[in-house]
Amino acid sequence: MRTGGARGAGGGAVAARRVPRPRADALRNRERLVTAAREMFVEFGCAVPYDEVARRAGVGNATLYRNFPERADLVREVVLSLLARLTERAERALAEEADAFEAVRRFAYAAADERVGALCPMLDGTFDKDHPDLVVERARLEEAVEDLVRRAQTAGRLRPDVGVGDLMVGVSQLTRPLPGTGCQDFAPFVHRHLQLFLDGLEAPARSALPGAAVTLEDLRRDA
Repeated sequence: MRTGGARGAGGGAVAARRVPRPRADALRNRERLVTAAREMFVEFGCAVPYDEVARRAGVGNATLYRNFPERADLVREVVLSLLARLTERAERALAEEADAFEAVRRFAYAAADERVGALCPMLDGTFDKDHPDLVVERARLEEAVEDLVRRAQTAGRLRPDVGVGDLMVGVSQLTRPLPGTGCQDFAPFVHRHLQLFLDGLEAPARSALPGAAVTLEDLRRDA
């Protein structure tokens, strides 16, 4: 009896400490909201009406506000989702491509398909770039892309006078729509111009680049 009582007490203590997991449908709703927001931010900018995000996600406004009480919460979640997706793409390219430059190329196209440049305007002066979750995800992405660039340069497939920042800036700028054009109108040109950019990164270099290779530290200073 004493042993059974101890078990019961211990089980009660464990039960008291157990944190309930979100229901599967709640997680799906949250993911739908993030996906809908990312699509609409790309198409219309992050000032899109909140109820329009909920409508595209197929959920009610109450669900949207319950998950993301403030617009800043939703914007941050979209950025976190994007960083995580890009990190996964970089790691998979590194693991699956035998040719080091093809891994760089694969990642660049994946980043372009995520419309990285179109999402950049979200990162304005009011965006908290130093939020702890963002710092962690950004570090993971930077490490993965640095590995891609380092391997390609070590293999002699990527010109040695470029840095990780050159790759990131190039992809970002090439996926940002020109003034007066929408994302959908600009999309057909992205892969064409990205290929021109990647041809310029491949070794052997055909010309000398002005200035110095752009590093991640350079990008942080300019942010």
